Amino acid sequence: MPVFRVSDMTCSGCVRAVTNAVREIDAAASVDADLETKQVRVTSAAALEALVESVREAGFTVEAG
Repeated sequence: MPVFRVSDMTCSGCVRAVTNAVREIDAAASVDADLETKQVRVTSAAALEALVESVREAGFTVEAG
């Protein structure tokens, strides 16, 4: 299960935006975004790079693990 950190995810709206960005790449993806740790866990058939790029394009800073 890919995990990445979104350091500027600060509110429930950010969680929703990150989730939507992932689902733009894979509508069936399972997304677990933890606002406290800023960790996002994704279960998806899509490539991690594509998911991360989509979140970046949504305006967020993404860090590995």
